[in-house]
Amino acid sequence: MSDEKRTPMVEMRDIKVAFGGVHAVDGVTIDLYEGEVVGLVGGNGAGKSTLMRVLSGAHPANSGQILIDGKPVNIDNTRDAKRLNIETIYQTLALADNIAAPGNVFLGREMTTRLGSLDDGEMEKATREVMGRLNPNFTNFTQPVMSLSGGQRQAVAIARAVHFNARILIMDEPTAALGPAETAQVRDLVKQLKSEGIGIFLISHDIHDVFDLSDRISVMYHGQIVGTVKHDEVTTDDVLSMIILGKTPTDVTSEERAKLH
Repeated sequence: MSDEKRTPMVEMRDIKVAFGGVHAVDGVTIDLYEGEVVGLVGGNGAGKSTLMRVLSGAHPANSGQILIDGKPVNIDNTRDAKRLNIETIYQTLALADNIAAPGNVFLGREMTTRLGSLDDGEMEKATREVMGRLNPNFTNFTQPVMSLSGGQRQAVAIARAVHFNARILIMDEPTAALGPAETAQVRDLVKQLKSEGIGIFLISHDIHDVFDLSDRISVMYHGQIVGTVKHDEVTTDDVLSMIILGKTPTDVTSEERAKLH
């Protein structure tokens, strides 16, 4: 079914966020469909992180509207976002380094026995089940996550979101500071999430990540959307010109394109 006939999982319409007199996000409209990855790119200060903070409930918009499955919603805080099955995986991952994977998956939402004590067995069982879907090769369920590789730590953060029924996932620089093998692990995780119908907004400075993982790419420049393109209809040079020049590929001259290299 074409996107024109489907209802987006997320629609953000005419979102505006200002800090003092500075318009960090200035009338942005963007959408996301089930099982889709939308790469959100732009230079530092372009507004991409601020836009996603609005969706995650971390920062209110000054104006605009958010629709989930075609219905208007209010997202005033992160609890509202979680109730709408929106989860965020920040670049820092927000893991407790001295705790093992099950404790991190249930951090702040621990399972308890009838006597009120932590139910470590059930939390480990549930973590093994969700990790079996995401990364069957993961076996480090008892050691603190500080001893895990970057790719494994990312898997723990994703498992936490997925276990609590995330339908819409915001991923902030998921492969930052990872080596090639760990980056490949994270890319496999993203592809698995897509196959389960989860919609993903992917914030990344890595143009290769964006092209490898995104179905569409939305480029921000000075708080506005330059354009949204299908990844298989553009080149990396096209997207770079949008990021650096704030112009769509058809508006870039050959001289401007030459200066990008």
